[in-house]
Amino acid sequence: MAGSKPGSSSEQESTKTVATNRRARREYEIIDEYEAGLVLVGSEVKSLRESNVTLTESYARMADGELWLQSLHIAPYSHAAGASGHDPDRPKKLLLHRGELNRIKTRLEQDRLTVIPLSLYFKQGRAKVLLGLARGRRRADKRQAIAEQDARREARREMGRAAKSGGSMSQ
Repeated sequence: MAGSKPGSSSEQESTKTVATNRRARREYEIIDEYEAGLVLVGSEVKSLRESNVTLTESYARMADGELWLQSLHIAPYSHAAGASGHDPDRPKKLLLHRGELNRIKTRLEQDRLTVIPLSLYFKQGRAKVLLGLARGRRRADKRQAIAEQDARREARREMGRAAKSGGSMSQ
C-alpha cells in the first residue's frame, strides 16, 4: 500500500470551505497570502460547521507580538444552552510560525499594509483562515481591476466559441 502524496485528491477532499470574503479581492490588492490556524472554543467550531460566520468586516492586527482576528462574527451555536455559548465578536488568536509573524509585522510597519481574511475553511478537520496581506485600492484602481477582469472573461468566451466552431476562425 502506498501512502498518499501531498497535493493528492484525498488531501483536497478533506478541505471544506465555510466562508469567503468576496469583497476583499475587489477592494484590496492582495500582495501575499498566509494560511493560519484559529484558536476557537467548542461552540464556535460547531457554529462554523453550520457556516454561521461573517467575514466581510473582519481584519487582523498585531498585539504583543501575536496576530489577532478582529470583528469576525461567529453566530452562537443553534443547539447550545444559553450560558455555555460563546461571545460572537470576541477577538480570535491566529496561529502562525514566528518567522511568518515577523515578516507580517515588518511589512505592516514599512509598507503600510493591512491583513484581511480571504476565506475560512476546515482542512483535515482543523479550522484555518487564508489571510491576505493587502493594500487598499482607490476608486480608479477598482475600475481598472473590473475592466481587466471583464477583458479576461471576454477572451475566455471567444476562445470557447472558437473551440466549439472547430478551431478555424478564418473562412
